[in-house]
Formats: sequence, structure tokens, C-alpha cells
Amino acid sequence: MSVQRIGVVGCGNISGIYFKNLTGMFGKRVKVTALTDLIPERAEKAAAEYNIPYIKKTEDLINSPDVDIVLNITEPYNHYGVSIQTVKAGKHIYTEKPLCAEREEAQEVMRIAEEKKVRVGNAPDTFLGAGIQTCRKLIDDGWIGRPVAATAFMVGHGHETWHPGPEFYYKKAGGPMFDMGPYYITALVNLIGPVARVCGSAQKTFETRLITSQPLNGTVIKVDVPTHIAGVMDFANGAVGTLIMSFDVYSHTLPWIEIYGSEGSLRVPDPNGFGGPIYYSRRGAAWSEIPLLKNNPDNSRGLGLTDMAEAIGENRPHRASGELAYHVLEVMHGFHDASASGTYYQLKSVCKRPEAL
Repeated sequence: MSVQRIGVVGCGNISGIYFKNLTGMFGKRVKVTALTDLIPERAEKAAAEYNIPYIKKTEDLINSPDVDIVLNITEPYNHYGVSIQTVKAGKHIYTEKPLCAEREEAQEVMRIAEEKKVRVGNAPDTFLGAGIQTCRKLIDDGWIGRPVAATAFMVGHGHETWHPGPEFYYKKAGGPMFDMGPYYITALVNLIGPVARVCGSAQKTFETRLITSQPLNGTVIKVDVPTHIAGVMDFANGAVGTLIMSFDVYSHTLPWIEIYGSEGSLRVPDPNGFGGPIYYSRRGAAWSEIPLLKNNPDNSRGLGLTDMAEAIGENRPHRASGELAYHVLEVMHGFHDASASGTYYQLKSVCKRPEAL
């Protein structure tokens, strides 16, 4: 099988784990051949640490004959710019979440990619880890019977106390929905299936946020996006899900995700990670922990990109696909749209549950 060559655009906070894994655990399956960043110092540091060539201009990296797939880990509102350049150049693109800031942008990327016969892949790939893949097997094997309902909660108090550059979390394509929603909604689609319609309420609780982390301690951020969203998802198979995404909560005792079926219940691990724990209850019995039955329990970021690279060589569908990512993007926008209109938002996109590992 041919090894796909990866060019990385963006050397920010999340890039370290990608570089570590793509040059380490996945290094025999893909090869990182170039990197770039708008901040030269960040690119130079990563290039030296991982022995990867630094190409100063993004367009030069995209057009490099030594790059087959562009890994786009820029800030969310820049995803479209890099992705559209990449697919127009006839290269495969794999992007951090979300796929793009706007649905229209993502539609254009998908359309051009289809015309150019190149692939679109997208984070998150945590649903391919041992935790959620074990849950997928339990559901597929009938342990909880027919899924009838689900709950999902991501509640905290934002990133301004720890992240070195938290401003973008409160700008376009940010907020708890677009930052953390992809992990939760992707996991739910993988476990239950696509969503048919959503409704919800979204609010911006605080007009500003004060950064207390370094190096921007004392900087005030103007908040442009909703920071607390409560919603309902009607899945195509009839199951009903409830979801809360919030940057306005200091503490809580809520689970990450629970799936309720006709025969039992399943507590799903944190979808922002790859491992466990997993708990199961059959027909009201006490919860018991289920061991992980699949591979990749540790931080395996880059697994989705590696699966896409292998799928290109094997001429099969990849799992962390553009179709899945677009459906999740539409779901997220749908919550905001439903809140603004006071009505249900009917999903226009459909996607298949990705194949289990």
C-alpha cells in the first residue's frame, strides 16, 4: 500500500499531538512531508522538533508535489480558505472540526472535491477510539435493544482560564456548540444514526470574558456567539436525544453521553477522548463497567486522517468523512436557527453511520 504524504497547515495548540502521532504511532502508514504556519516562529519550532520541512507560504505547501493530503488545523474561521484552495488544487483535505464556519462554505468545498475526485475528511476522530467503538459494538450486538433516547452534556466555563489564545472560542465558528458539539454529535450519529430535525434555545449569557491565562492575562474578549445551548434531536430512526452545550457552568454532576434502549442503558465515555470508562445497565440492574473491546484507547488523534489515507489506497470509504462532518455542521447550525426562529429545523443533509472498526 502506498504511503500518503501529509502537509500540515497550522502549528498551533492542537498541532503537537498530530505531529507526535503522525510521526510516531502512525508513521509507517503516513508521512508528514511539510508544514507551515502564519506565525513563522511556531512553524520553525515544529519543523526543528519533528524534522519536517518548513514551507513558508500556504499555497506553496498545497501545491507541493511532495504533498498528497493537506491537514488543515487552522483556526475554525480559516478552515474554508485553506480547504477550498486545497480541493481546487486537486489535493485531498482533512480538516480539524468544524468542517467550515458556514454551511454554504462547506457545500462548496464538498462540490469542488467531488468535481476534482478528491477526498474530504474531518475531525473529530475520537469516535474511532476504543471507548466509543466498544459502545458501537454493544449497540450493534443488541445489548440495549433498540435505541429510543439519548442525552449528551458538555458543560464548563470556557477556555479563558487555561488556553494561551482563547479569543477565537468566542468568535464566528466558536462557542460551545461549534467547539465541542462536533465530538458529541459525531459520537451520537455514529452510535444511533443521522438526525432528522432539531429544536432548541441558544443564548449569550455574558457579553465579555476576561482572560486569566498567559500570555494574554487581563485581556477582555467580546463574545459574539451563544454560550449556552439546550436542544432536542429527533433521529431518523425515531430515537429522541437531548443535548446541553455550555461555557456558562462552573460545576455539575452530569454524564457525558447516555444511550437508552428498549432493553437497557449505556453510559458512553467522554467523546473528547479515545478511551473509557463504559458502564452498562440491563433492564434497571445496577451499573457495571464494561472492558474496552477495541483498539486505540489512548490519545490517537490523527487516526481519522490515517484511516482516510489507507482508504485512498484501498479504494474504500473513509470513516471520518466530509459527508458525516457536513451533517454534524448542519445539526449545529440547526440548533441556532431553531432558537432564532422558534421552530424546528429540518435537516436537509443525510449521511450513513460510518463503518465500525
